[in-house]
Amino acid sequence: MKTMITTLLFSALCVATVSAQTDEKDNAMLNNGINFLDIPYVAHTLEATDGEEELIINCDEVDCTTFVEYTLAMALSPTEDGQIAEGDFADKLQMIRYRDGKINGYTSRLHYIADWVNNGIRNGFLEDVTTVNSPYIQQVSLSYMSSHPELYKQLSNSPENVAKMKEIEKSLNGQEFHYVPKDKLPFDGLPWIKNGDIIAITTNTPGLDVAHMGIAFYVNGKLSLLHASSKEKKVVISKVTLGQMLQKNKNWTGIRVLRMKK
Repeated sequence: MKTMITTLLFSALCVATVSAQTDEKDNAMLNNGINFLDIPYVAHTLEATDGEEELIINCDEVDCTTFVEYTLAMALSPTEDGQIAEGDFADKLQMIRYRDGKINGYTSRLHYIADWVNNGIRNGFLEDVTTVNSPYIQQVSLSYMSSHPELYKQLSNSPENVAKMKEIEKSLNGQEFHYVPKDKLPFDGLPWIKNGDIIAITTNTPGLDVAHMGIAFYVNGKLSLLHASSKEKKVVISKVTLGQMLQKNKNWTGIRVLRMKK
């Protein structure tokens, strides 16, 4: 299927180079993520079109997932004379957001983070560092989207898409992944969790695997989260540690930790 790109707000931010706002000048994930600070949190920006599924680029409004996707796409893209080409950025984003980089309708988008992580590992740009560092295991059990189609514009009036989503959920269910339970995460983090790692927060909400995403950032030696906050309506660095965030939320169970491979 032909790739179509809807560029809503392809701002200078999307093509900016790392501006090295931390001591880790070569940490593209962290520094590109920091460049998004105070960008507004806006939900459902990928549902901007009513027709055929398209690659949407909107770096000026993000949710927790698109924030991580844009940051990762920037970090993976080559730079020339301090700039990222829009075409390179779009190619990387499409590979991150869609199953094996192929746009084939709404269900080709990687809605579940279990699917998103599998795609990143399979295509060589992500590694799951939790697998070799934490012995704790959860089993994937997904059903939320197919059982709540009324919450999704592209599912609410499409039995065909609901059926496809059920098949995707079925293909993922039963898979196991390693995670760090929240009572095993010290407030100062863990030695193997690095600045710029992607943090996926696991949940006990029935039918879901992950409830929130962000980027690891140590502040004064404490593991914090750089993330698009629905509560604060913008990209922020958490005022409390990631461990404290987890303890305060009864539906959050722990974290998966992913790392970019370039």
